[in-house]
Amino acid sequence: MSEKIYCIAMFKAKPGKEEALFKILQSLEPNTLREDGCLQYIVTRKIENEFASGNSFSLVFNEIWANRAAFEAHCQRQEILEFFQQQCVDATGLVEAHNVCVYSDQPHHYDAPIL
Repeated sequence: MSEKIYCIAMFKAKPGKEEALFKILQSLEPNTLREDGCLQYIVTRKIENEFASGNSFSLVFNEIWANRAAFEAHCQRQEILEFFQQQCVDATGLVEAHNVCVYSDQPHHYDAPIL
């Protein structure tokens, strides 16, 4: 049974601050990729495409974690806590709005055998 956790962390930069925020988000990648249980951690930028016209914030982290414990350990790292405080909470931060959600690939009531 898969224990993977998929995280989508979306950020809307304050006007004129998108490039600066993108660089800050990129700076979080190297240390995070070294964490136990980090399978994917990449910041992406929304692009226009006629086949994908949905609404989203312009900057998005696409994350895959081996399990819930690895994801929750990541969320408690000092570097991550400081980012959210300085950029999302503090009035001087570059983030206007953010939305972080986690997902599982397990269907409800999946009855896989326990090995």
